[in-house]
Amino acid sequence: MRSVAALLVSLFLFGVAGCSSTPEADETLSWSASKLYSEAKDAMSSGAYDRAIKYYEKLEARYPYGRYAQQAQLEAAYAYYKQYEPASALSACDRFIRLHPNHPNVDYAYYLKGLVNFNEDLGMLGGLGSDDMSDRDPKAARDAFLAFRELVTRFPDSRYAKDARLRMSYLVNAMASHEVHVARYYLRRGAYVAAIGRAQAAITTYPEAPALEEALGVLINGYNALGIEDLRADAERVLKKNFPNSPYLAKGYDPDRKPWWLPW
Repeated sequence: MRSVAALLVSLFLFGVAGCSSTPEADETLSWSASKLYSEAKDAMSSGAYDRAIKYYEKLEARYPYGRYAQQAQLEAAYAYYKQYEPASALSACDRFIRLHPNHPNVDYAYYLKGLVNFNEDLGMLGGLGSDDMSDRDPKAARDAFLAFRELVTRFPDSRYAKDARLRMSYLVNAMASHEVHVARYYLRRGAYVAAIGRAQAAITTYPEAPALEEALGVLINGYNALGIEDLRADAERVLKKNFPNSPYLAKGYDPDRKPWWLPW
């Protein structure tokens, strides 16, 4: 009797375990494309981006040629962005651009691609407040700039073009500041040739950026340290002409002073 009772208990427990491991039914299996899209939009509106992504993915998988599929691809990219999944967002943007180069909303795909990179890098300047950012890779800033440039070049009348241009201007200043930051890093450590090279790169690549003033200060200091008087004098003349009230003229250039973009 004990053996029979033990067997019955074992069978009962096995049955319970089997029931608990049965996968839940997918409630969306009977949903139409419009129903999936509507539920995804509702999830987006409520901030449930993970659920929205799930619905958009199901929609595209089940109805790849329907009228909702293309829009689902684009909105899924935005959901990834809001879900803080930049790699997935960028991949979705690139995929949409590749598959639908003539779509009426492809300009938004370029804008979103730029926006993802822009925020991923915090616009460059946000991160330069750290103690030592000389080894920072400004790739995200460059990628953001290229995406925005593609947008304003191909779609100059896009509703997103104005904001893209503003962000491009910000990124130019940010990338120039990065170059000068690296130049100052080298200058502080006595690597004068390297400092001069990075300062020259900033001046050549970003001639209109505010960081030009400090880049010239780095050149003056670097040439002076190397004893190259003619080039030092040339850099000083350019600085005087463009920035006659520059503090780098009155007090000289101090690589340890706080840069113009760091108020704290």
